[in-house]
Amino acid sequence: MINRKATAVWKGTGKEGAGTISTQSTVLENTQYSFNTRFAEGKGTNPEELIAAAHAGCFAMKLSFELNAEGFTADELNATATVSLDPSKGQVVKSAIELKASVPDISAEQFATIAEKAKKECPISQLLNAEITLNAELV
Repeated sequence: MINRKATAVWKGTGKEGAGTISTQSTVLENTQYSFNTRFAEGKGTNPEELIAAAHAGCFAMKLSFELNAEGFTADELNATATVSLDPSKGQVVKSAIELKASVPDISAEQFATIAEKAKKECPISQLLNAEITLNAELV
């Protein structure tokens, strides 16, 4: 079992308050977040942005492993995840992954099959209770 930890500290009300997020690795160290960084355009991060980063990173790494298992090595995998929060439902409803990949000697069909498998088996994909889409482009 591998455990990773992050800590959030919040002070004040939901709308006027503010918080910080720190990670075990200290990559994030008292990083600001607030109502404005979540629902407007304030300086700082927000939970959905952090989930998007985790999903993009996890998917790219999983895809690399899946490609390697099939005998391919990517020159580059550029994955962007866009996480959508529906404020009326109070839940994340979607994570859309956009992928541009450079993989030598692979057919479009092989690539699509491997990318779809990585999307389904990525640990963050499995964690999310939301629609997950993938638009994968072999360049």
